[in-house]
Formats: sequence, structure tokens, C-alpha cells
Amino acid sequence: MRWLSEVRAAVDERLESYFEDKRQRTRALAPEAVELLDAIRALTMRGGKRLRPALLHAAFEAVAPGRDHARTLDACAALELLQSYLLIHDDWMDHDEERRGGPSVHAALRDAHGGDAHLGASLAILAGNLASACAWELVTRDPPPEPIHARVVAEFLRMHQEVVLGQQLDLLKTEDVARMQQLKTGSYTVRGPLLLGAAFGEASEAQREALLAYGAPLGEAFQLRDDLLGTFGDPGATGKPVRGDLCEGKRTALVREAERRGDPRALAPLFAVLGDRGASEAALAQAREVLVATGAKAAVEAQLDALLAEAHAALDPARLAPEGITMLGALADALGRRDR
Repeated sequence: MRWLSEVRAAVDERLESYFEDKRQRTRALAPEAVELLDAIRALTMRGGKRLRPALLHAAFEAVAPGRDHARTLDACAALELLQSYLLIHDDWMDHDEERRGGPSVHAALRDAHGGDAHLGASLAILAGNLASACAWELVTRDPPPEPIHARVVAEFLRMHQEVVLGQQLDLLKTEDVARMQQLKTGSYTVRGPLLLGAAFGEASEAQREALLAYGAPLGEAFQLRDDLLGTFGDPGATGKPVRGDLCEGKRTALVREAERRGDPRALAPLFAVLGDRGASEAALAQAREVLVATGAKAAVEAQLDALLAEAHAALDPARLAPEGITMLGALADALGRRDR
């Protein structure tokens, strides 16, 4: 998709320019703090598919076809910095040592300070907070005219707050998994970027409803894909080990589906590793076999496919522009891919 490559290049260029300027300003304020900014930059620029900015771009095109996208670039870059903030904190909470094919930020800062785990974690919390502040700096600088700016800020604020609440529910292992997923993943991965694009494009209420009808199943599909990759994915493609979800005891869609389908004896190898951070690779392999043998993996894959079909069906040509529909359809397929 040529347009997607163009969005990625434009967002990366904006991020690089921002980081260079921010580094100079940070050095003038507190030279020691440059390491925090450098850690954020390393994570942000090391990978990421820029799908959230692409969703914003596609939604804008769907409601305001042909308009100049330049005013959306800072918000697109801000989405990537919000993502970095969340990943930095999430990796520390989940004890993940790797992210995007390199060390997670708390691991990198720990190693940079003589292996001091507490200091590394403390600095990572600050780095995450700084990334959040940078995201807000980007989304509010050089604002578009009112009332567009007010709507953009309101959408970004709602998205930020919802994902924090969703993360709390995830940590508490809530039984209301659907609500947790809508708040934690659906909000800032799909719904937030779509509504930001709608805000910039001054969308009608009918257009907003069409985008939300597309985004609701897509957000859930993305979470199911994440669950599959977190247990069965290729670490070389995902940049993250596949033991995390099981060893952290997360009640993913896979685990819940296995519980529904299997008897206690058949599920024993799965529950033996669930929440055990020291589980062996052999034990984890047996747990994955349970997820396959019970039909849990196939069932989640079927749910994912059904949700993607629902998202495609919601792209209403009576309310959304054709080029935007084409972009949003392609992004649904990209967000639903199970190999990376």
C-alpha cells in the first residue's frame, strides 16, 4: 500500500524532527535527562507499523476526501508517543525484557546503571511520563482552528484516560474482559485514532457513527490477534517473547476459550504454567498444545475472522468516501494479520 508507506515516512520524519528539537531543549534544561528522551526515541523509532496514524489518516480521508492532511501530522506523531509511553509502563508491569526486537526501556536503563533494577524501573516510569507529556505537546502545538481543536483535544484526553483505566482492569485480572479490552486496546488502537481523524475532518454525526461501527469489531479483533501472537507468534516478527501472556497469568481469549471447552484433567498442563514466570519452555509447549487440542486456538481464530468481516461490512459508502473506505478496509486486514 503506497499510501501507507507515505504515511509512515511522513510520521517518522515528523518524529525525528521533534526528537532532535526536543533533545536540544532538554540538554539545555537538564543534560542528565537526555538519556530519558534517548530511551523514548530508541523505542519509538525502532519499530512499530504506524497503524494508529494510518487509521487517523484513513478516517480523515473517509470524511473529508481531498483535504490537506498536513494539519493531522502532529496528532499522528503524538499517537506514536502515547504508544511509547504505554509500552514503557506496560513492559515494566509485565516484567517484559524485550520490545520491538530490542531491550524494553526499564531493562535498557537498568543495564545502563550497573544493573540496578529499582533505579532502572524508576527511570522507566519517568521516561513513560515524559513520553506522555511529549505526546500532549505535539497534539496541542500549532492547533487547528476552533472548534476542531477542542474536539481533537477532547478525543485525545478521553482516549488517554480510557487506556489507563483499561490497564488497571487488566492488572486486576477482571472477569469483565470485554470491557477491559474495549478500554485498554480498542480505545487507543482503533476508536481513538478514528475519532481524531473524524474531528480533524469535521465529520457529521452519521459519519462518526459509521466509523464507530467499523472500529468496535476491529478493536476486539485486534485484541484477539494480540492474544494469538502473545502465545503462538514468531518472536522474530513480533519483537517480543511468546511466554509473557501465559507466564503472567493473563486470562486471554485463548485461556477463557480453553476453560469453556476442556475438562480439568485436560487443562492441567495449561494451568500448571499460568502465572508461573519460571515455567520451562517444555511446559509452555505443552500448554500451547492444550490450547490447540481443546479447539481454543481455532475458535479464537474464527472469532477474529468474523469480527474482521463485521468491520468490513460496516464501511458504509452512503456515509464515507470511497478512497477512505478502501484505506480502512486495507487497515482492517493489516490489523487482523496473525503472523506479526
